[in-house]
Amino acid sequence: MPDGRGVCQQCHALAPSWEATDWRAIAALYAALAAIDPSPVVELKRAVAVGMAEGPEAGLRLLDALASSPALRGYHLLPATRADLLRRLARWPEAAAAYRSALALARNRRERAFLEGRIEECERAGRGG
Repeated sequence: MPDGRGVCQQCHALAPSWEATDWRAIAALYAALAAIDPSPVVELKRAVAVGMAEGPEAGLRLLDALASSPALRGYHLLPATRADLLRRLARWPEAAAAYRSALALARNRRERAFLEGRIEECERAGRGG
């Protein structure tokens, strides 16, 4: 039997499409996992799932609680997650700034290219184009 992380991954893998993913179930699974094996990374993943299930504002509220976590300091996925939620709210300048923060921390070439593309997307959208 897979651990909690594996169950969350199965929810993604078994969904027929991204849109059909049961984000509420994934958020509940991450909450259960956090109760038995707490970690800032599990809470970050729960914030992503809550942001998908309940909307970006709900995800941002959870991220606010993680912002000062020493364990996530220097972890590029914290500002990248914030950026994605802000982008979904069309808060373009804030999203671009958060993507820049993630870019400054990212080391992987492909992740950096993805983040650069998101920055350009947010800047374009912010200019109305």
